[in-house]
Amino acid sequence: MNTSPIKDYFLDLQQRIVSAMEAADGQAFLRDEWTRPAGGGGISRLLEGGELLERGGVGFSHVMGDQLPPSASAHRPELAGRAWEAMGVSLVFHPRNPYIPTVHMNVRMFRAYQAGEPDVFWFGGGMDLTPYYGFEEDAMHFHATCRDALQASGDDKYPRFKQWCDEYFFLKHRNEPRGIGGVFYDDFAELGEAGSFAMTRAVGDAFLAAYLPIVERRRQMAYGPRERDWQAYRRGRYVEFNLVWDRGTLFGLQSGGRTESILMSLPPVVNWRYDYHPEAGSAEASLLSDFLTGRDWLQTVLPS
Repeated sequence: MNTSPIKDYFLDLQQRIVSAMEAADGQAFLRDEWTRPAGGGGISRLLEGGELLERGGVGFSHVMGDQLPPSASAHRPELAGRAWEAMGVSLVFHPRNPYIPTVHMNVRMFRAYQAGEPDVFWFGGGMDLTPYYGFEEDAMHFHATCRDALQASGDDKYPRFKQWCDEYFFLKHRNEPRGIGGVFYDDFAELGEAGSFAMTRAVGDAFLAAYLPIVERRRQMAYGPRERDWQAYRRGRYVEFNLVWDRGTLFGLQSGGRTESILMSLPPVVNWRYDYHPEAGSAEASLLSDFLTGRDWLQTVLPS
């Protein structure tokens, strides 16, 4: 399996997204190249304290090792003990304005190999949206863009990956979705190497079209301490998911990855409050009752 074209694509995708977000924010991303003592390395691009992004990170990594870590072989126990190689791009943007949602996107390739045995490869990825205030047109746009990106790979892909996303980005300890979802898939090889990679490229290439129109619709909306307080409180859920449930975070830490790069997805300002419930009938309460429900956003009809 020749991984050079895949690596070239991931590096180009990282740069395209960074360039677009630098133009939107007006501030440059830090570039931090790093090496992993056990094998491989990466490039972390980070922006903090921007006009648009309070914190945003776009990371590329290409790492390898002699034995799969537990988080990678838990779902494929037959591969335990194999050497491995992984690469991909992962990003999280935490905007300053609470009316702009946090967004996550990841596209990746994984390969496990052993002398005398055929290589085992798979792709994974997706994107999901975590709003603090709900806007139906934003949710519909994000999901429609995800659907359109996957259409060439089969009519079944968006419904399957939408459900997978709803189930994966779910805080089991709170019985609560992290956000309004999007698409998510993992351990995917059913279209063969070329077809699975093409599908993953389509997801990565759709990210800016899915997110930037939402940014431009919301970035001029006025906000105050109340909205910032709610944003910081809801960001706590983001932290809880990443540290308790996220397979990518666990894989990075278990495989000896670079901690600064793994945890750059965490928001810069966050708070927790004991047994807090927003005021009934408020916009904050509407997020919980009307948006964090696993809705079929493609069937939503906006009022005329």
